[in-house]
Amino acid sequence: MNTFLWGALPYLAIGLLISGTIWRYRYDRFGWTTRSSELYESRLLRIGSPLFHIGLFFVIAGHVIGLLIPASWTAAVGVNEATYHALALALGVVAGVLTFGGLVLLIWRRRTTGPVFLATTRNDKVMYVFLVAALGTGLATTLINAFGATYDYRTTVSPWLRSLFTFLPDTGLMAEAPTEYHLHVTIALLLFALLPFTRLVHAFTAPVAYLFRPYLVYRSRDVTRGPGTARPRRGWERTGS
Repeated sequence: MNTFLWGALPYLAIGLLISGTIWRYRYDRFGWTTRSSELYESRLLRIGSPLFHIGLFFVIAGHVIGLLIPASWTAAVGVNEATYHALALALGVVAGVLTFGGLVLLIWRRRTTGPVFLATTRNDKVMYVFLVAALGTGLATTLINAFGATYDYRTTVSPWLRSLFTFLPDTGLMAEAPTEYHLHVTIALLLFALLPFTRLVHAFTAPVAYLFRPYLVYRSRDVTRGPGTARPRRGWERTGS
């Protein structure tokens, strides 16, 4: 089981993430959208969406720093273990609370606003289950480290993750981690595999073409002129003689 979970499942999840995204882009471009429901309700959306996205940005940044940067690198720049863990726990708790709180508010809005709920698909419901599970277990793990027994994940989880890039996964390291880390990582991998087939795929969208679009010409209407009063034509409106 350890070999499958920590040696095979990560590659299966990433494989589905990449192949699913390519398939979605080629065969479902019109479905590549967040299916925005702002038209139905905007008050709660204006609160929940920024909380979720800003919090998620810091959650992702924290995972990148904590999992991909070795402890020797942070020590080399003068950050000792005590300082690192204090900062990681403080920022992790704040980011986790913001992200989870924003997600709960978005789910509450979707459930209590009639038109938004009617526009919710089964696919969306499955997505929300995995999002709540991933963020919930991650926040719980952070709180356990903050107020319970502190565990140095940079001695097991981080080296295991980096070993995946060499295609020689050290499954024994991940097997030594506490149960809450096993649960969180497993749910996160399943979420990665599910991501291309949900509205979360919009995370890979960047409006690059917008930077090169032609200028749009807007023409104003002068409402102060009375009926039958002509106004001088601009250069592009003249037809010539």
